[in-house]
Formats: sequence, structure tokens, C-alpha cells
Amino acid sequence: MNGQQFVNVTRAAALSMTVLLSACTKEGIKQEERLAAGSSLEAQAVGNTILNSWNVNWDNYTHGVTYTANNGATDFGNVTGWVDSRGMISNGNLRVTLLKNALSGAGGIVANIDISDGTAYEVDYDIRFHSQFDWSRGGKLGFGFSIGDGNTGGDPGWDGNGGTARLMWYQTDAGRVFFQPYVYFKDQSGQYGETFGKSYPATGSLVKGQTYHVHLYVKSNTGSNTNGHVQYVIDGNVVLDQDIRWTTNDAKRLIRGLTFHTFRGGSQTYWQSSTDGYIYYDNLRVNRISTN
Repeated sequence: MNGQQFVNVTRAAALSMTVLLSACTKEGIKQEERLAAGSSLEAQAVGNTILNSWNVNWDNYTHGVTYTANNGATDFGNVTGWVDSRGMISNGNLRVTLLKNALSGAGGIVANIDISDGTAYEVDYDIRFHSQFDWSRGGKLGFGFSIGDGNTGGDPGWDGNGGTARLMWYQTDAGRVFFQPYVYFKDQSGQYGETFGKSYPATGSLVKGQTYHVHLYVKSNTGSNTNGHVQYVIDGNVVLDQDIRWTTNDAKRLIRGLTFHTFRGGSQTYWQSSTDGYIYYDNLRVNRISTN
């Protein structure tokens, strides 16, 4: 083999290795995306109806049946991200399963419901943890609202194009467990959701098997003004009630989605649990208050 042939063979080998590494990298990214999504249904919208005010309980469903995406479309309107195998009717409640050793959409449900645009909305619902629920570190749960681009997942609202108001449960190193606000907005102080240092209960811990009533109110701001609002009330106790600047882009100021996120995490493994967990929902009420 002469020198030129050797160079050509070397180049060909290098090119093959580059293509192989590129393919492996892309496959790795795709695999991470699949794990994050948790289901091929994640990107599929089910149902065409877009609602603004409605009430739902699950008393008319048979105990023990699977609660499918089609059921969700009937009860919520247009919904994405539902995972049939993790929804079930339990004695007139909607039960969501959180899989063991899994986080985010890979272990729970990250459903988003398209609602008619509005400038003020409120949602009420009841929530309960199973009597044997493992708190682990915590996670997201309940119904919330998305404004504009609906920022979540470590994508802060600093660009002024969107935000979200959701709820978390969290367990401290000392073992105290509580609900806390989890809010993305223009002026948030860090990369992840703002808790404002608020919690419910203010002292002590949440109780497994006990039903809690959650009320959430959000109002859009205008322009660059801090004249929006967010309010969390749990069992009649005001947890957070303050003005807020969600966005600075008026084209993105409207409340556009109802979030229904129920999963563990966080992204580190210590948010996981070694057992499946169950969270129950009932008596959902969504109300659009204003559109201007």
C-alpha cells in the first residue's frame, strides 16, 4: 500500500467512525426524549373541544375501569400527554399511578389541556394521597395554569413570553412534608419554579389518606406591569396571594392552558420511589373569569 492509499483508507475509517458516533449520539438523544415523554401519546392531542368553564367529578364511572385519553377528552376537552395505563377510576375518584423507579413523564402523567384564552381563571379540586404513599423527595401534582408559552422544566420565564402556576409536594431532609406553590414567571429568581418560601401546612406535615381542597387563581398582567396576580388557597388557608408579572410580551399574556401534571421529580434519582404510588382527584371546577 502506497502513502496515498494509506491516507485514503485512514480518511474513510475516520469518516465511518464519525458517522457511527453521530448515529449513536442521535439515538441517545432520541432515547432520552422517549424516556422523558414516557409514552408515544405524549405528543398526541385527543379531542377537539376547547372549554373555558366546567365541572367534573367521576361518580358516573364504574369503579376499577381504566381512564383513557378519550375519557379525558370528554371530561376536559382537547388534551395531550395522557397515558391510559396510569389512569383509573376508584370509587368515584380519578386515580393517577406514579410508577416506581421513574420520574417525570416516564413515571406519571404530564397532561396539558387546551382552554379558551382568558385573562383570569380559577380552578378548584380535591386531592388525596393513598394511605401507603411513599413521599420520596416530592413531585408535581394537581391542576394549574399556563400563560403564553407555558414555561416549565428549567426553562425560566425571563424572556417575558410565558409562565406557569402549578403545585408541588415536597419532603425536607428532616422529614416534613408539605404542598408548595411552583411558579414560572418573568421575574423568577432562579432557573426553576419559584416557591416564595410558602408551604401548606405552615407547620407539621401532610397526612396520607386525608382529602385536601385546592383553589388556584391566576390573572394576566399587561405590558411590563406587575399587575397580574396569583393566589393559592388550600383548605381555606391562603398560602400565596400576590401581584406578579408573568410576561412582558403582550402577545403572550393570555392564559391558554390547564396543566394536569402528576409525577415525581426533580431529575435526580433521589426523587424516585421503590414502590408505585397513587394520588386521587375529585370535584374539579374550572372557571374563566375574564377575557380582557
